Amino acid sequence: MRTILLLEDDENLNRGIALKLQKEGYQVFSAFQISEAEKLFDENRIDLVISDITLPDGNGLEFCRKIRNKSKVFVLFLTAMDSEIDMVNGYDAGADDYITKPFSLMVLVSKVQAFMRRMEGVCGHNRILSGNIEVNYGEMRALKRNADGVTPLILSKKELQIMIYFMENARQILSKEQILEYVWDVDGQFVDDNTVPVNISRLKGKIGNDYIQNVRGMGYIWTEESVQE
Repeated sequence: MRTILLLEDDENLNRGIALKLQKEGYQVFSAFQISEAEKLFDENRIDLVISDITLPDGNGLEFCRKIRNKSKVFVLFLTAMDSEIDMVNGYDAGADDYITKPFSLMVLVSKVQAFMRRMEGVCGHNRILSGNIEVNYGEMRALKRNADGVTPLILSKKELQIMIYFMENARQILSKEQILEYVWDVDGQFVDDNTVPVNISRLKGKIGNDYIQNVRGMGYIWTEESVQE
């Protein structure tokens, strides 16, 4: 599921936009202040940032510049600042698009969908490699290299999804809740509490114990670096 960070201090507008985007199939992290947005950005995998400019604890332009220093994520400004110089400043700060208020929710959704299509093109890797493990995205097939050559890994669909999620977020701690949301597309309310640990245990039994480590009280971490090609 693609993820969106929404930074908007108007609570009603924030909730309205979030609800619409969720209905379109996106996971939305809502923030009402820059401090909240920075924390959410650092703790989650974000595909698109939608941000106001005038905010209670700072300026959205500065927030955008901070993001640009560490990420190539798409940024869209949604603001009442509608002068030509405002727009120029927004693009100079690193924004990919700029929408002025009042705005059409339908147009916003269309722009979001366009960004996601562009992302599929940018992220169109053929495979991901980590340690002795390789996953071919097109075939959704996993291999493990060893002294005797290459051996196919016989994984269930969920095990493969978990492994890909770990590899794409190598050396980052992933909580049980994050794994549930990404792989099962649920928040865990109706899923057995042992679902994630059991599947990870089975996965470790097939790929070896060294790749995934338990971080007590926090979640799990993939210990090897990953490369996408």
